[in-house]
Amino acid sequence: MTRNSANGNMLEKAVAILDCFRPAGGAFRLTELTARTGLAKATVFRLCADLVRLGLLEREAETYRLGGALFELGSLVPRRLDLRETALPFLQDLFEATHETVHLGVRDGHDVVYIERIHGHQALALPSRIGGRLPLTCTGVGKALLAFSGTELTDNVLARPLARLTPHSVTDPARLRTAIEQVQVSGLAYEEQEAALGVSCIAAPVFDGPTAVAALSVAVPRARYHPAQLAPAVRTAALGLSRVLRTGRDAQGGARAST
Repeated sequence: MTRNSANGNMLEKAVAILDCFRPAGGAFRLTELTARTGLAKATVFRLCADLVRLGLLEREAETYRLGGALFELGSLVPRRLDLRETALPFLQDLFEATHETVHLGVRDGHDVVYIERIHGHQALALPSRIGGRLPLTCTGVGKALLAFSGTELTDNVLARPLARLTPHSVTDPARLRTAIEQVQVSGLAYEEQEAALGVSCIAAPVFDGPTAVAALSVAVPRARYHPAQLAPAVRTAALGLSRVLRTGRDAQGGARAST
């Protein structure tokens, strides 16, 4: 084995340790990380020590958790950083219009990854968090993304077992396909207690081309879930953000053409 291949192998093992913290983060003991990765305990111990030294993990007593350096690096990903900064005024407007929890998410494989969340002083008990991920099929943001990401992805998702986060999660492929088709017609995705009990959501896709690059949503307790009142604000925010993204892209294209 060459030195480069050995280093690559160790890098893969370090990434395997970091992947143990998906999807919800949390704290794990060395024995738990060893069991999750299937690596030798001595290897996990040595790599965890290196990851702590680099700031990618933090150690507290007998447990390890993700380090601040990962958050700093993740927040600098250009595409998501640019999208988040462009979207923030529209998310703030949506929050002011509804005074409910607002999300912005992007697709990563078969999951939605949340890149922004705004909530008031009494935040809802939701599984969503900035940097966290949830199945596309169980969330309003995810359904909005799925509906406008191409038929190949939809067929691929529906061919797999569908996730169940609550008893209300849609696990019947035919029923979910119908819901996706309804999103494609209306431009709005509805989710009722499918990700968290007692919470419903309305989402809309954000475009910078033919497919959705993101989706935004408002999540509310069931007692305050009034789609007819919330939907126009969600649609307005999504359309406004899409318009700005397209205008920015067209402006960049014009600048390149003139040089």
